[in-house]
Amino acid sequence: MKHQISIHSQVPRVSTPALRAHIKRCIRAALEAENVHVPCEISVLLTDNPGIRTINRDFRGIDRETDVLSFPMFSLEPGAFPEDASELLDPGSGLLPLGDMAISVEKVKAQAQEFGHSQERELGYLTVHSVLHLLGYDHMDEGPMKQAMRARENAIMEILKIKE
Repeated sequence: MKHQISIHSQVPRVSTPALRAHIKRCIRAALEAENVHVPCEISVLLTDNPGIRTINRDFRGIDRETDVLSFPMFSLEPGAFPEDASELLDPGSGLLPLGDMAISVEKVKAQAQEFGHSQERELGYLTVHSVLHLLGYDHMDEGPMKQAMRARENAIMEILKIKE
């Protein structure tokens, strides 16, 4: 599937070809695992803690930094991507504008160290997590929705073979 994934960085010297390829690989794996059968458009912003704090404050009214933010274009049913998504496609591009995500590279580094795994694993996990949000998953409480989201994250990380 030919997805259009654009990656922009507000942080100097962060957006290397290897990092961009890793993000794209994680997005594609998550979309495939969730049976997304139309070409999608996703925008990724790599930022720092002050940058993500500003976005969080401006768009969610929460004045603190976080690791990742997701801005879905549609309200989709988690785990049930529409069989016929053709009505959601942008007529000009033929793509499904799935949404945007912002990732704090500072949080990636800090959380990788905190959890004792690689930055590659942390970035991959946050990317997969964000794609699932774009596809309708949520985790506002400790209930079944959070459990379903965690199960999908783990399954996709297994597909990606990113463990440490």
